[in-house]
Amino acid sequence: MKFFLAVTDDDWFHYLAHHEPDEVNFWRPSSTTNFKAINEGAPFLFKLHSPNDYVVGGGFFVRHSILPLSLAWDAFGIKNGAATYGRFRELIIKLRNDKVLNPSIGCTILTEPFFFDREDWIPVPSNWSKNIVQGKTYNTNDAIGNRLWSQVQKRLADKESHPKEPELVYEEYEQYGKKYEIRSRIGQGAFRVLVTDAYSRRCSITGEKTLPVLEAAHIKPYAESGPNLTSNGLLLRSDMHILFDKGYMTITNDLNVEVSRRIREKYENGKEYYAFHGRELSQIPESANEQPSQAFLEWHQENVYKP
Repeated sequence: MKFFLAVTDDDWFHYLAHHEPDEVNFWRPSSTTNFKAINEGAPFLFKLHSPNDYVVGGGFFVRHSILPLSLAWDAFGIKNGAATYGRFRELIIKLRNDKVLNPSIGCTILTEPFFFDREDWIPVPSNWSKNIVQGKTYNTNDAIGNRLWSQVQKRLADKESHPKEPELVYEEYEQYGKKYEIRSRIGQGAFRVLVTDAYSRRCSITGEKTLPVLEAAHIKPYAESGPNLTSNGLLLRSDMHILFDKGYMTITNDLNVEVSRRIREKYENGKEYYAFHGRELSQIPESANEQPSQAFLEWHQENVYKP
């Protein structure tokens, strides 16, 4: 198994260690390339800046995405490692060579992060170089990588808040000829990013691509035990999201839009929305595994929709 050891900002680490969130955004101030060092679901470990050459925690890799700073904040809030949007933006701008109001940043999304107490920090492996700026990939098939991952596992097992074997849940599927492992217990922020990217940043009904008005909607609500899986999500313009959640709209099993007659009956309006009735979704994910699940669609049709 490949895993990654990343150089981590000390303040970012200590802030998040104090809050112990369920997910984190390991951001970079400017990033135009995808992160391909490890597969989704693999460990992503934290190493502090020198002279603190220690492995101090980590998480599990969900996705890397290039996001506008504002969307990264809307999705993750303090899980970005800053108390306010203003402080978050200040950290980004300080590290960039421009003064763009809402710059795009690299976001490496991690789930189930863990933070070791000072006495549990692990010295970096012997082959770690002082010249490494961003990080290094290790492999448990190699002696050094296997030793490091074993040390991490032992500390996880010793932490009272973790079971002896870290509870990992995977959904396996084939994509682009490679086998990826996706952690199914992801947070709300990761869900928003996964759905936004899966639908190519366009509303699945209208095709709208103005990001500030697009929202990741659960087909089966999270409050009703609906999971944070892309197959339980739709990217919707905010007004479509409201109508969908309130049962005035649903999606059929063949991915057509169905609009309830009750909009006209209750509000004597809705001409714009009825124009979408019977249409196919204008945008769906390329991967079949990320497309709306029939089981979740049927749940919405039977439990939410008001025909």
